[in-house]
Amino acid sequence: MKKMPITKRIAVTMRGFSILKQYCPGLAQGKAMYELINSIQPFVSIWFTAQIVNEISSQRRLKTILLYIFGIVLINAFCALLKSIIHHVCNEKESQMWSWFGKIFSDKQMSLDFVDLENAAIQHQKQEAEENLYMFGNGLAQLFWGISALVRTLVLILLSLAMTVSLFVSSSGNRLVDHPVWILIVLACIVIGGLSKSKATISENDVFMEYCKNTVWFNRVFMFFGKELYMNSEKAKDVRIYNQNTVAEKVLDKLMQHERDNQSDITKMALYPAVAQVIIGMANGVCYLFVGIKALFGAFGVGNIVQYVAALSRLGEGLQELMYLLSDNEVYCTHLQNLFEYLDLPNHMYQGSLTVEKRDDNEYYVEFRNVSFKYPNTERYVLRDVSLKFKVGEKLAVVGMNGSGKTTFIKLMCRLYDPTEGEILLNGVNIKKYDYHEYMSIFSVVFQDFRLFSFSLGQNVSASATYDRERVIECLKKAGFAERLKALSEDLDTILFKDIAADGVEISGGEAQKIALARALYKDAPFIILDEPTAALDPVSEYEVYSKFNEIAGAKTAIYISHRLASCRFCDKIAVFHEGEILQFGSHEELLAEGNGKYCQLWKAQAQYYTT
Repeated sequence: MKKMPITKRIAVTMRGFSILKQYCPGLAQGKAMYELINSIQPFVSIWFTAQIVNEISSQRRLKTILLYIFGIVLINAFCALLKSIIHHVCNEKESQMWSWFGKIFSDKQMSLDFVDLENAAIQHQKQEAEENLYMFGNGLAQLFWGISALVRTLVLILLSLAMTVSLFVSSSGNRLVDHPVWILIVLACIVIGGLSKSKATISENDVFMEYCKNTVWFNRVFMFFGKELYMNSEKAKDVRIYNQNTVAEKVLDKLMQHERDNQSDITKMALYPAVAQVIIGMANGVCYLFVGIKALFGAFGVGNIVQYVAALSRLGEGLQELMYLLSDNEVYCTHLQNLFEYLDLPNHMYQGSLTVEKRDDNEYYVEFRNVSFKYPNTERYVLRDVSLKFKVGEKLAVVGMNGSGKTTFIKLMCRLYDPTEGEILLNGVNIKKYDYHEYMSIFSVVFQDFRLFSFSLGQNVSASATYDRERVIECLKKAGFAERLKALSEDLDTILFKDIAADGVEISGGEAQKIALARALYKDAPFIILDEPTAALDPVSEYEVYSKFNEIAGAKTAIYISHRLASCRFCDKIAVFHEGEILQFGSHEELLAEGNGKYCQLWKAQAQYYTT
């Protein structure tokens, strides 16, 4: 594993803490306080026990002994009460921790440019960041547990040193036993034990990192077969009909063999701590021998033997833990760095600040001026030199064969993408200069691959947790969903699908289209766009849906995308796309009059579907 500079580790760790503070407020502080109390409590017991033993073995004063007993009971009870309260609060927060961590990714996904969401390399980077956080228990979670361990360890070391000072300064009357070299020997043994544990941890982590790399692909594929292929109801139909489980089982057998081959790495990991424990045991033996010899020569009482042995033991544990944490910090800093690289992906889209003018007359017009577009890291233009202009109130059809650039045109208009060349204007102003969310608010779009969610019907239509029930019902009626709505026992509170609610209602494709249309109507935006949401319907049915929606849209600008020309012949203007370019632009009659044009050719080819 490549070493990370200490300055880089500090920077990564501090940034990790800032994220913990943002998404898990109070959790790190609570755990640190818990570990502080938890670390002090054993030393209270050690000190009081030593005093009690000394008193019993010397003066045997009952009042003093009872006072020590009362002190240890009272302090331990108080510590236990504090720990119980803090533990309860932290447990509630910790149970929400993974949800908070999930919000990190959802927040980042929402802030990314839409074009990046379709970038395979970036989505792969996101998956790696998630794997670092969830799959191996490292990253932010490890940083959270690390702060607790660090507090515990530092308190352990400081209190252990404080309790062992008198061990080295007490006199036994024997020059050899009291010689300062013993201090060096004891400390050297403790350090050797710590170094052996640290070395074992580093070697163990190196093996673990290699094991993680070897199993990343395994886990991805295993999750696909176990969750996506077998458990997904849509995929499960094809798996059963075509007996694809036999293919999957063969792949799974190979995966399991791959996992068995990697078990040798796990065995290797167990060897390092075993060797370290032997060295630590020998080092502790030397320390205990020194305490015993000094007690034998009368340097301190029997009770102090208990104190010093326990303190030296805990000092060794503390140093070992500290060295382990320093080694482990490098591992989870590497995981965190992968996470931060994803979180630091820039937003390339210019975020404007102009407010979109709220016009009572709805006099908006959109202009594409020499617009060309190609996806990042590709050379082929999806759209080339597109220019057209239309205003609110007009009905525009965008037609052409599949793959001609129609949907890309709409995504550019909605500013899901920015043009590679040229510009798009709203009322003469480049749309990049408008506030992004303000600009998005003037569009209602129903895409071909639209999605409804496992929320209530009312929330799906309104796209909001709270909504105007009467408006939602009115929009559903306009979209043709009135009869189905009457059949729903929970009315607008009916949960769609069974992803979350066991009593969720499954809806057909046609019903989903109506809900999506109602959602577009509820938004009440000046521009309404239908991007072939009815592509699965037959041509005649699609025409009926588009015609009805055209009536509903009224004075709004409606843009219809289709590869079926008859569905859009009622539109004021029709843009004919072909291989990323606009070949023709005009009304249905004007385009048919151009007998040799692409529109006329497509119309004649599709006429069989509408001839009665």
